[in-house]
Amino acid sequence: MDNNYLALRVKELRNQKGMSQEFLAEESGLSLRTIQRIEKGESNPTGESLKRLANALNVNPDELIDWSIKEDKKYLTFMNLSALTFLFFPLLGILIPFILWTSKKGKIKNINKLGKDLINFEITWTLLLFFIPFFWFLMSKIGVLASLTLNIVFIIIGVMYFINLILILLNSIRISNENDIIYNPKIKFLR
Repeated sequence: MDNNYLALRVKELRNQKGMSQEFLAEESGLSLRTIQRIEKGESNPTGESLKRLANALNVNPDELIDWSIKEDKKYLTFMNLSALTFLFFPLLGILIPFILWTSKKGKIKNINKLGKDLINFEITWTLLLFFIPFFWFLMSKIGVLASLTLNIVFIIIGVMYFINLILILLNSIRISNENDIIYNPKIKFLR
C-alpha cells in the first residue's frame, strides 16, 4: 500500500464531504494525530483503521487504497435511467437499479452515492404512491375527505409520476456533466 496515494485519497474525500480533520477523527474513532499522520503519508494504518476511516467517509474501504476504481459515466447513466422501469411497475424502479448497483458496487467511481440516493428516493416515492390512495380510501370511509374526489387522487399520482420522471432525466444529464445528483425528497433507508 502506497501511503502517498492513501494520504491524497483520504484528504480528497474528507474535503469533498466538507469535514475537518477533527470531525473525521471523531466520526472514525481515531485520534486527531492519527488522521494527521495518515494525511501526511507518515503512517501505515491497520486494516481496522482503514475500515473506520472508510465508514466515517461513507465509502468502500477499497476506494481508499485501490486506484483501479474506474470512472464510467455510461454505466452510471444507465443505472440511473433503469429507474424509469417504475413506469411499468413501481417496484421495478427499485429492483432494477438495486441489482445494477450491487453488481458494480465499489468498482465504479460515485456508484455508491448514486445507488443509495436513487434507491432511497425510489423507495420513498413508491411508499408515497401506495400511501396516497390508501389514505384517501381510509379518510373517505370515515367521512373526513368526502369532498376530495377520486379524480384529485389520480391527479396527485400523475404529478408524482411526472416528478419522478423529470428527476431521473435531470439527474442523467447531471451525471453526464459530472455534477452531483439531487434526489429529494428521500428517506435514508440505505446508509
